[in-house]
Amino acid sequence: MASITHELNGIVPHGTVPSRIDSWISLQYESFPRSAASDSRTIFTIDGKIVKKSKMVKGGNTIRVTWVEDVFDQIVGQDIPLQILYEDSHLLVIDKPQSLVVHPGAGNPNNTVVNALVYRYGENFFSTTQASDDDVEEDDPAGTAQPLRPGIVHRLDKETSGVMVVALDRGSHTHVASQFKERTTEKYYIAIVCGYFPKRRGHIETTIVRDPRDRKKFCVGKEQEGKVAKTDYLVLRQFHNFALVRLRLLTGRTHQLRVHMKHIGCPILGDPVYGKTNALFPDVSMMLHALCLELEHPVTARRMRFTAPMPNRFKVVLRSLLRKR
Repeated sequence: MASITHELNGIVPHGTVPSRIDSWISLQYESFPRSAASDSRTIFTIDGKIVKKSKMVKGGNTIRVTWVEDVFDQIVGQDIPLQILYEDSHLLVIDKPQSLVVHPGAGNPNNTVVNALVYRYGENFFSTTQASDDDVEEDDPAGTAQPLRPGIVHRLDKETSGVMVVALDRGSHTHVASQFKERTTEKYYIAIVCGYFPKRRGHIETTIVRDPRDRKKFCVGKEQEGKVAKTDYLVLRQFHNFALVRLRLLTGRTHQLRVHMKHIGCPILGDPVYGKTNALFPDVSMMLHALCLELEHPVTARRMRFTAPMPNRFKVVLRSLLRKR
């Protein structure tokens, strides 16, 4: 196990309502992990003075926080089958199944996509790590040059299935990561949601922040707080109180699609965090699937589109909805 120290600095805007420093930082910076607030190694300072996490901040304060992230620097390869959509010497594109975690972490030290990649490509695969720091979403550039995420350019939530691309060399990683950061990729998802859409097409644009009542969740923020999140939707099939929708991810914020669907009153069916148990489908898992990803090949510059077919769990629910019509 290795560790990496992170640091954030900022100035509290004048007019800010006084609040605890750990809460204020959590709301303002998505990159500050929820676990760090209670870690004894985390250090908070206000105007250069070390304070407790419960210390109140007010407008004009200069704040800083440093925290330690534990990472896995020796990942064991595991023979985990991967459904490959495309592979060459620079890129691997897979259809990630639901319930498969992308990289090792607390509670998931193995049986991840990364373990499968190390088994497939060997220990040298670690040397491909060179990621850029950006948002943390179900589809998003991964963290900063960490041995935790060899070759991972973006990742999907555990319960989200679908298209995921992996870079197989440093140059390709840098090139593809920059495409995600600059939003030149095209990313489409499908979802089965609860509710009714009065319009077939729509655009959702909000900010997203950590939920002040639950640090494990995110929510739509006020206009001046958080980061802007943009989603387009297209209703493919409307049922009574349910809909099959295609979602285009225009930005990559944490849990963006899940938060946006809840925000418009149509939470994703089976979402254990932002939805509720549905009486018709009480045992269903989350109905969110990364359907399509389009990007430029890092070497040939050819525009490429990769598609992961609709998974069987969607077909089961849709057949049931069709019978009820």
